[in-house]
Amino acid sequence: MSSSETGTVTYLFALSAARPPEEALSPVAGHPGGGPLRTLRAGRVHLVVQDVPAAAFAREALTDRLNRPEELERCALAHHRGVAAAAPYGPVVPLPLATVYLNDGNAVAAVASQERTVLDVFARLTGRTEWAVKVHAAAPETAAGPPASSGEGGPGGGRSYLSRASARQRRERDRHETARAVARTVDRALRAHAAAATSHRPQSEQLTGRKAPQLLNAAYLVDDDRRAGFLAELRRLRADDRLAGVDVTWSGPWVPYSFARLDEPVPTALAAAAGEGAR
Repeated sequence: MSSSETGTVTYLFALSAARPPEEALSPVAGHPGGGPLRTLRAGRVHLVVQDVPAAAFAREALTDRLNRPEELERCALAHHRGVAAAAPYGPVVPLPLATVYLNDGNAVAAVASQERTVLDVFARLTGRTEWAVKVHAAAPETAAGPPASSGEGGPGGGRSYLSRASARQRRERDRHETARAVARTVDRALRAHAAAATSHRPQSEQLTGRKAPQLLNAAYLVDDDRRAGFLAELRRLRADDRLAGVDVTWSGPWVPYSFARLDEPVPTALAAAAGEGAR
């Protein structure tokens, strides 16, 4: 039955080297209003997909939803659930959020055209997982209040206040430069234990919930058989007195989102889903 007859389009979560069993996918909550997660096959590549309502994934409707933070978070979580459902069964390539095709045939054709590239990515990811590491500076110093006494030339006068403020700014600047150098030291040490590494843009205070600036927001692709050494290095760095002034945190193992990108992305059919051309 065609997508026009069912009122659905094919949403693509991820590409998988192995076919996840139906019993692993069917209980997973995908996008609201859609059918159960299932698989398609394009040569040696398996597609993790879901039939979703065409109206909800048309260009204007989807753009409106993704511009609303709560809807964006809801869509992103549903997308991640679809990716994570396939991850235990072999390497996966997560597709970008809102990768939608008019029907199964179009989705399969788009992936089949890049089968060789996808298989190369699978080979690169086999036996490896992603670890996220963040380095924050220590909490900033509490700014001193204004001097109690006045009188421009007196001990608590304007010039004295400006001098103390300038000295405090220099100390903060020097402390931050030292912390950045420490963060670079952490990164270099961890790269020696990883197959690959990448740095992301530091997150804002609004995202981290911390007053101290984030100095390093990195991801490391680590061989599973080198995981113990990677984690031991993290613990050593955190305990090293020479690296005082920063806070090192980590999480993982994760699906290797940061390292599973294709050289040329599988073409999205968002425009097609809106009726602006078929794939």
